[in-house]
Amino acid sequence: MERDRVTLAQIAETAGVSVSTVSKVLNGRQDVSPTTRHRVERLLEEHGYRRGARSAPEAPLIEIVFHELDAIWAMELILGVEKVAKEHGASVVLTQSGTRHSPGADWIEGVMRRRPLGVVLVFSALPQEFKHQLRSRSIPFVIIDPAGDPDPDVPSVGSANWSGGLAATRHLIECGHRRIGIITGPEDMMCSLARLDGYRSAMTTAGLPLDPDLVAFGDFHVEGGFSRGTRLLDRPDRPTAIFAGSDLQAIGVLEAASALGLRTPEDLSVVGYDDVAVARFARPALTTIHQPLRKMAEAGAEMLLRMRAGESTTTRMELATSLVVRSSTAAPPGA
Repeated sequence: MERDRVTLAQIAETAGVSVSTVSKVLNGRQDVSPTTRHRVERLLEEHGYRRGARSAPEAPLIEIVFHELDAIWAMELILGVEKVAKEHGASVVLTQSGTRHSPGADWIEGVMRRRPLGVVLVFSALPQEFKHQLRSRSIPFVIIDPAGDPDPDVPSVGSANWSGGLAATRHLIECGHRRIGIITGPEDMMCSLARLDGYRSAMTTAGLPLDPDLVAFGDFHVEGGFSRGTRLLDRPDRPTAIFAGSDLQAIGVLEAASALGLRTPEDLSVVGYDDVAVARFARPALTTIHQPLRKMAEAGAEMLLRMRAGESTTTRMELATSLVVRSSTAAPPGA
């Protein structure tokens, strides 16, 4: 079979199934055995089958897929996609599936049936099988990537995590701090490592020692910030400042400091990351790194619709982060 002229009938003949079975696989129907589904999917992939442009989606929907829909930053992404969808006469459907790295297998069957205009994925990666299934149905997809570093063949929108870590740490150094701790995110997430690298670069450039005892990996949640903040602060040589890899972790650090009788910013300066709404209302209000989540989502949705229209687009877009100074940082005690 020629790669650019393959038909469903040829796929069916090679797979030893009926054309209707191939159609069921293409449409995500569940009444096909896993063995048959896998055989048909493999042939579709091998022969580069693409659903024709005339096969319009059943409804003008843009689907957003999260692994945790209740994440504090999720609403910013939803609002960004919704803005673009509304401008193009489309609606938004939300799905929760999988882990922070990838959506689950249950989701891919559902999206085949829904056949949206395109899919916005809030994950750091996408399994190769899912890529092939989406592409064979001509369903474009984009990763909005506040957390990781997607494969180069996956269209994605991210932000400058290394620059954010650098700016946060430089601000604390400029305030006069020399003993600065960091609670970054999970060790298996690229954004955590990039923010840590930014911290290390700022410390090294300033001629300050890198104390491994002041580096902790967290989970981006309040509880993780509290537990790791307590360990950093409940020691005789505690840091005078902490850069937390998320605003929620920073709030946990504020609580840990208060529980230990420390005042912020008089005894301890704290910088967060993300600039979600809770950062403004913390007490004291958090100095933080603004990650343009809503703009990232808007850019991703626009990229998705350009792909849907057959236009060429960039594979990777990275938006700038910026420092927002509020009340949680000041000069160290005795400065």
